[in-house]
Amino acid sequence: MNTRLLLIGCGKMGSAMLEGWLAKGLNADNVYIVEQAEAADKLSTRYGIHGVTDVREVPQDFIPQVVLFAVKPQILPEVIENYKPLVRAETVFLSVAAGKTITFFTSHLGEAARIVRAMPNTPAAVSRGMTVMYPTDNVSQAQRDMCETLLATVGLVSWVDDETLMDAVTALSGSGPAYIFHLVEAMAQAGEAAGLPSEQAMLLARQTVVGAGFLLDASDETAATLRENVTSPGGTTAAALNVLMDQTNGLPELMTRAVEAARKRSVELAG
Repeated sequence: MNTRLLLIGCGKMGSAMLEGWLAKGLNADNVYIVEQAEAADKLSTRYGIHGVTDVREVPQDFIPQVVLFAVKPQILPEVIENYKPLVRAETVFLSVAAGKTITFFTSHLGEAARIVRAMPNTPAAVSRGMTVMYPTDNVSQAQRDMCETLLATVGLVSWVDDETLMDAVTALSGSGPAYIFHLVEAMAQAGEAAGLPSEQAMLLARQTVVGAGFLLDASDETAATLRENVTSPGGTTAAALNVLMDQTNGLPELMTRAVEAARKRSVELAG
């Protein structure tokens, strides 16, 4: 993989992606990372890439094919103007900064900038992520493919053709891992209430969710079929599901309200 890459920020998400790219054969000599001085030096030593503290330190003859913004959203307004000189047809700007819209980028980089907005989630750190992307109209198919190849190293990739759907994406898969972690907490608490010691309840809850996730990933069956496979008519699982699947107060209604609350907040933060 010979993609010329300029990576802005290399925290947990950025380093997870970088390790995935290098493992897949990305040429380290084609990678520049903009980070704080100490971090830039460490990254350069660890990965054999070029670490700099300012984009102006990147050689002028290095023309990046992808400029990837992996900094925190609140930092981006302070630094983005520095990258306007890189706007050209052969460069696509790929952002994983949550909540930053296409309008934000075009207002700083100009309408000619080719931009792909991406929403990954934290399981990308263990190459089990879910990333959804939205491109501007001027992004070529080759550039779309390049962005997809890069982000596929840390999980699955999907595209939307309407940017407003990114708020729903944020609410479902972006914030979704937190819902699963809270499910583990709730299951452990329920186990304690049923009489189990707290440590054992947490062990059972954690491993049940981890195991179910692996089973879902390994199986060709739908989630509904896997649920049905566990459920004997009139049995213990059916008794629990009668509560969880209640149409008024059950999990479907609760999750719908939770995702909608997250979607609305995403709209507010972006606007």
